[in-house]
Amino acid sequence: MTQAKQQERYDPGQLANGLAGHAEAFCRHYFPNGRKVGNYWQMADVTGAKGRSLMIRLRAFGGKRSGKWVDNQSGEYGDLLDLLQHRLEPIPYPDLLQEAADYLGERPQVALRVPGEHQPAVASNRQLKAGRRLFSYGRSIERSLAEAYLRGRGIRRFGPALAFHPNVYLQGETGKRLEIPALLSAITDNAGQVTGCSRIFLDPSTNRLADIEAPKRVLGRLHGNAIRFGPWQTATDLFAGEGLENTLSVGTAFPRAALASCLTANHLAAFIIPPTIRRLWIVRDNDDTGERGAMRLADRARGLAVQPFVLTPEREDFNADLQAGGVSALRGRLSGLIAAQAIEHDLWPVHEGAGKELDGWGWTCRS
Repeated sequence: MTQAKQQERYDPGQLANGLAGHAEAFCRHYFPNGRKVGNYWQMADVTGAKGRSLMIRLRAFGGKRSGKWVDNQSGEYGDLLDLLQHRLEPIPYPDLLQEAADYLGERPQVALRVPGEHQPAVASNRQLKAGRRLFSYGRSIERSLAEAYLRGRGIRRFGPALAFHPNVYLQGETGKRLEIPALLSAITDNAGQVTGCSRIFLDPSTNRLADIEAPKRVLGRLHGNAIRFGPWQTATDLFAGEGLENTLSVGTAFPRAALASCLTANHLAAFIIPPTIRRLWIVRDNDDTGERGAMRLADRARGLAVQPFVLTPEREDFNADLQAGGVSALRGRLSGLIAAQAIEHDLWPVHEGAGKELDGWGWTCRS
């Protein structure tokens, strides 16, 4: 039997179950920067960086299976085979199955699925529909708690990708069903189709994040997609960032610029660049995870003949810069960084400076 035919006969479910039976050893092998806390292995996200957002159950408990994981920041979840795919990305699927089989030290042989046989809908499709439905229930953020939250962070850039709902259902830590107001954001693909909904749960008594575990969550399909603002479907320049507040802070400085918020560094790295884009301005967070995500996206951009330019904030992110110095200071610093790179790479005539180009983004920088 050829290697390709042998790989075809690996059963993903059986491999995932096998990995789950060795969950702690798997985590220590593939994600050594994480840490064990009780019955869970904790790390920042699917990259395996240090943190607490992503939790992997190490042993079955209370009817819940081992090897299952959830990222409380992004809303992603899955089994250890899914997590291994993230760890090794990019990797062809047959090679992923081979890697899992090699790790387990076995070659499980099972019958192939019968063509045409009914298969259950995958959870991601259910989540996609649920996210699309939830966003459709939202109303304008004007004069709402969502607008108050964003304005409290110094943000003045809004758009139809944002909505507000006063009572979004959420299962609390004790299993109790809660109803909490939330800022909703439509996640879309490059065709403009809604693939999910970001939820930022808010506290009406403070106009800030709700005091719950993981107040920022995603429902639907985020991988490769983003929350978008401005003329992104026709733009040749695009600002792509991590968090919504970080990206909208740059949008506050440049009110007509095209923006894409990917919500996390890992999803920034996986962002599918729209085909019209010629220059990608990556507005990263100022940490190691942000740097890795930005560099991975920049490498992919170069492979697509798109010029990448990485913009780094002075503080932890551009929203912190906006809150500390105000919009004028942020505009000045960003325009200086952009103009320097534009001149260095001859993006437009040097004698025109950055004025003409930045004016197209809603603010003119002139010497």
